[in-house]
Amino acid sequence: MFRPCIDLHEGKVKQIVGGSLSNDPQALRTNFVSDRPSRWFAELFKNDGLRGGHVIMLGPGNEAAAREALAAFPGGFHVGGGIDLANAAGFLEAGASHVIVTSWIFREGRLDRERLRQLVAAIGKDRLVLDLSCRRRDGKYFVVTDRWQTFTDLKIGPESLSELAQSCAEFLVHAADVEGLCLGMDLELIDKLGQWSPLPATYAGGANSLRDLENVARIGRGKIDLTIGSALDIFGGTGVRYADVVEFNRRHPVG
Repeated sequence: MFRPCIDLHEGKVKQIVGGSLSNDPQALRTNFVSDRPSRWFAELFKNDGLRGGHVIMLGPGNEAAAREALAAFPGGFHVGGGIDLANAAGFLEAGASHVIVTSWIFREGRLDRERLRQLVAAIGKDRLVLDLSCRRRDGKYFVVTDRWQTFTDLKIGPESLSELAQSCAEFLVHAADVEGLCLGMDLELIDKLGQWSPLPATYAGGANSLRDLENVARIGRGKIDLTIGSALDIFGGTGVRYADVVEFNRRHPVG
């Protein structure tokens, strides 16, 4: 299934090459900057019945735009980017169906299980999505935090996914090394997620054609959804028509 996304940077809807997002503004590489507000995209997805998409706040200055999207499609989005124990409940009250958390549950490159426990106690595992966005190192996939710049010691595998599945409803996994490049997906990562994940998971990174939706369904054993960003025509891309992904979801309804 296709999952829509609204990536926000400095209050605007953008598509960014994932590996370029850092503390150095000169390093940022942007594929697309919209002159339309987040609300416009949220209303589009609402009208086409595309639930379960992601509103991602990439750095500061995006909260107002995120809340605008949530208000336009209540219950339609997961929201992530800077989510922690202090603000998670507020975003749920603002209309998010789930909150997405990454960096806050890691400290000094290690999973902070006590922080994760506190978050589950506060909002419940059924409204929590864990972002396990990763990069490859020494042939393995490690979760990265802090705008995908910092490697943690958490390796994606059957044991770690089984443990984390006890504390959340879904996983979101950006393949940060190929994110925003439109040069092809990380098929090995998709295959491993299909083998190992005991929960629904959404993969993002490198999709550039409608055929990728079919490939993810097959390689991911029917358990993995796909986000398409920079290749999509509504985000300035040429590889995938938005009308086609809407039709794909209509032909492949959940359940």
